[in-house]
This record gives sequence, C-alpha cells and structure tokens, in this order.
Amino acid sequence: MGRMMGRLPAMLSRLRSLFHFQESGLILVIIGLGVILALFAGSVQRPAMQTLPNGDVQPVMTKNAQGEDVPLMVSHNKFFNLENLAQLAKDSSFIGIMAVGMAMVIIAGGIDLSVGCVFALAAVLAANVLHYYGPTGGGSASPGLGLGLGVATCLGVAALCGLINGALVVALRVHPFIITLGTMTIFRGIAFVVTGGQSVTDFPPMLQNVIKHETGQELYLVPSLVMLVVMVLGWIYLQRLAAGRRVFAVGGNELAARFSGIRVERVKLAVYVISAICAGLAALLSLGYYGSGSSGDAEGYELDVVAAAVIGGASLTGGRGSAFGAMLGAVVLKMISSGIILLGIDQSYSKVIIGGAVIIAVVMDKLNTSLTQRRLARAAG
Repeated sequence: MGRMMGRLPAMLSRLRSLFHFQESGLILVIIGLGVILALFAGSVQRPAMQTLPNGDVQPVMTKNAQGEDVPLMVSHNKFFNLENLAQLAKDSSFIGIMAVGMAMVIIAGGIDLSVGCVFALAAVLAANVLHYYGPTGGGSASPGLGLGLGVATCLGVAALCGLINGALVVALRVHPFIITLGTMTIFRGIAFVVTGGQSVTDFPPMLQNVIKHETGQELYLVPSLVMLVVMVLGWIYLQRLAAGRRVFAVGGNELAARFSGIRVERVKLAVYVISAICAGLAALLSLGYYGSGSSGDAEGYELDVVAAAVIGGASLTGGRGSAFGAMLGAVVLKMISSGIILLGIDQSYSKVIIGGAVIIAVVMDKLNTSLTQRRLARAAG
C-alpha cells in the first residue's frame, strides 16, 4: 500500500501531462464515440473464415439440421470488428491526407477552398495518362513507365495548382477565400472539359495491385499507411523544422514575422503548394483504389477537409494547429458518418452534424483564445 501511495504523485503527473497534450481531447472524443457505437450499433451475423495452408481464405462450413453443409455464422459487433475498423481507416485516409495540408494553410492564416477541385483535376489528367498506357490504350511504353508518368502527372498537376493559388494570394493580396473560391470553379471546369463529364478507366494493373494490396480478409491498408506517413512528415515539418516554425510565426502575427526577417510570401506559397500536393496524393490513391477518375471526384470534400483541420485544432485566426490533430479530425468526421449509418439514422443529417461540429470547434477555439488573452493580461498586470 505504501509503495502504491508513493507512486501516486508520478501517476497524477503523467495524467496531467496527458491532458495538457494538445490532441488529448480529440483522442477522448474518438474513444467516447467508439464506445457509444460499440454499445448501440448492435451486431451482425457473418460467416466465420479460415485461412488454408496455401493462403486461400474460405468460409468455415458446418452441418445444419438436414445434414447439409452451410457456412458457420458468427455474431460480430457492427462497429467494433476488424473489417469495419479497416474500412473506417481507409475512408478517413483521403480526407486525412488532405487535412494535413489544409492545416498548414490555416496555421499560416489562409484558407484553401479548392482542394477538392485540385483533387479532381489531378485525378482526371493522371487518369488520361494511365488510360493511354493501360490495357486498352495506345501507349507502347512499358506499364512501369506508364505508371511513373501517371504518378508524376497527378502530383505535378496538383503542385502546379497549389503554385497558382499561392502566387495569386501573394501577388494580388486578395483574401485567399476569394482566390481559392475562384480557382475552385476553374479547376473543376477544366476537369469537366477534359473528360466531357465521363469517367476514365482501364489503368495499368500495377497501380491497383499496389494500392489495393490485400492484407488478410479483404483488408486494404495502403491508403491508411500513406495517411500515417503524411501525418508524420507533416508533424516533422511543423514541429521539428525551421520552415514549420515560420509557418506558425506568419499565422500568429504576419507583421511581426515580416519585421523579424521571415519571407512571408515564400511561406504562404509553400503551404499552398504542400496543401495541393496532399490533394494530389489523395487523388492518386483514389485512382488506384477505385480504378477510375472523373470530374465529379471529391465533390464537396472542401467542407470535410476544412472541418477535419478545424476540429483537429487548427485555428482559423492562424498560428495554431497540428498535423496529428488534422488526421484525428478526419477520423472523428468519418466515425460520425459511419455511426449515422450503423445507428440507422437518415444519412441526410450527416452534413448537418458535420457543420454543427465545425461551429462548435470554432466557438471553442474562440473561447480558448479569449481565456488565453485574459490570462496573459492578468499575468502582465
């Protein structure tokens, strides 16, 4: 007992450090949502599966009352099962990757409404290249070269779109909301003109083989792993590199950053390019996973991406946010969407709930900022 009491201060100290961790609230929200969905979503009957010595997966068979072979059915929690959690991680990955880039833009004091349209334009142009070198295209190059050109096209087009956004924001000195609202329409329009509103398919099989690499019972983990890699790279950039500290400085106080010698225009240009490249990477994963690209891809993603970044702690006034929080924000949004389906609620309410979550996050950020300013004022007085 005495030994336990001796450890108590250290345990309390660790607990306090946990709650001082910036994203601890989001982690608690995710755990809470998971518990609620696991308790109230109910269960579903699925065939029990077994892996044969040769690696094939097949249902476990049993005998019914008539002596016939039937699959052995096992009850699974609708939410807390491996297939659903893997699906949730995959669905979160596209928004999560883009949210990391969006968080950088918001931290720098900007906004990018064109990410969904950058996604669509990069996807359709890359899809045309991939189709040309696919099974039914006329390209004579090797599939590997065709795949490389498709990847380069997807990421290169996205980077060019980000460069255009950043250059317009810096050169015209117009609020980025207006600039990216305009480029959003332009990029989507170009994507529609290129495809004529039709989907582009028939890519080199290598792309889908990589991105839809199957692990276990139809579990596709590549998009989720890419999201984690992007999050780690975003965390390193923002927290461990001088370039990332300049992003926070510009968003926190642009005038002070300028007087301290930071090249503000270069920082703004960089974050818009990074945001667009994240959208291009998400588009590339979508091409490989779904096997097609169209001008309607990622329609409406703008709200989800901004919402994920804001829910993840990125302040719309600039100067605060994190890559890890943006990823967690994407997971929260997808858990809400998944929960609506699992609980049998009309899916029309999903946008209403997401919009409400954004408003709550902004209000909480505003409240937190006000409390911080009052605390600093009292300390200074």
